Amino acid sequence: MLSTGKGNTMASRERFHAAVSHTQPDRAPIDLACTSLTGMMPGVQAQLRDLLGFTGDGSKANNGVDERLLEWAGCDFRGVGGIVSLEGTLTRTISPTEFIDCWGVRRRLIGSYWEIVESPLADASIDDIETFPWPDPELDDGLLERLHEDAQTLARETPYVVIGEHPVFGVLELGCWMCGYSSFLTRMAMDTGFVRAFFDRYFAIQMRVVEQYYGAIGEYVGIAMSGDDFGMQLGPLVSPAMFEALVAPYFSERIARTKALGPRYYWHHSCGSVVGLLDEIIGCGVDILNPIQTSAHGMTPRGLKEAYGERLTFWGAIDVQDLLRTATPDDVAACVHETISVLGRNGGYVLAPAHNVQNDVPVENIAAMIEAARGVTCA
Repeated sequence: MLSTGKGNTMASRERFHAAVSHTQPDRAPIDLACTSLTGMMPGVQAQLRDLLGFTGDGSKANNGVDERLLEWAGCDFRGVGGIVSLEGTLTRTISPTEFIDCWGVRRRLIGSYWEIVESPLADASIDDIETFPWPDPELDDGLLERLHEDAQTLARETPYVVIGEHPVFGVLELGCWMCGYSSFLTRMAMDTGFVRAFFDRYFAIQMRVVEQYYGAIGEYVGIAMSGDDFGMQLGPLVSPAMFEALVAPYFSERIARTKALGPRYYWHHSCGSVVGLLDEIIGCGVDILNPIQTSAHGMTPRGLKEAYGERLTFWGAIDVQDLLRTATPDDVAACVHETISVLGRNGGYVLAPAHNVQNDVPVENIAAMIEAARGVTCA
């Protein structure tokens, strides 16, 4: 069996605090499949268990990943919670491979992912926003109690940094899902009244969920997270001015209220090239950026570190589009060493794959990534 992550000189919380405070930890903190946005597909998990010689069923972490894999990797984090299911009149199962969620978005299982096939507000007017059957934001007391107990147990009985998973979608992504990307992004340029009406209506739901959710777990959570993709492969979905005018007022208020409920650090996930929006994203209160899609335009580790390394902690950056999928284990190890030397200089870096690890990634490359990360001493 390959070596384990035990025997490190710093505890996980001490290591992460050093990194996020931009001082040098003993090594970069590690996240392999600790959250829903940094996970591993079931097929690759099974192959990795075989490689490591694990047999039988191990206990599961919050996101369903075998806890033995997290321990082997020396992961410094554990998650609690997740997207909450709101009560609504639109929720319906159509077939084993198709359903409509509480937002009225119709999804179909295509490959390994539930893809959007119908958007309920594609041709909507402002009046339609008001009459739409929005879901009820009130959360079940039993759910909140379970979340509280889970967070409390992780904080008091484990050495890990506790991450509060995002409970509700971002304003921009839900607008694109409910209206369709082409329609909603066009409206952001040409019909800002509609966009603000949508954001106002959804934001009230979003914040009510945030209030209850982090009210239950906030005192035990070191990091709160959110996901809202602001970028594409070649650049941001919107301009900095458009982001500042339409997205930032909602995003910044969500972050401020979340932090007031307990979590010290705010972690945001956005795929794509977001370097053109980083001043605005940081201005909203984001402390940690994920996943650092280095294959996207302008998202080079060296450039990001030089421009934003004193204001952001970078989380991810080990490419899943090409490197982990096609490189040799030696090449993966070399990339890990280089990435840590750049992004991990004076702290400010958590090593992780740049998004969920797909089933086409050779598990030997995952092992090489983890072995290399544990072998790089930052001090």
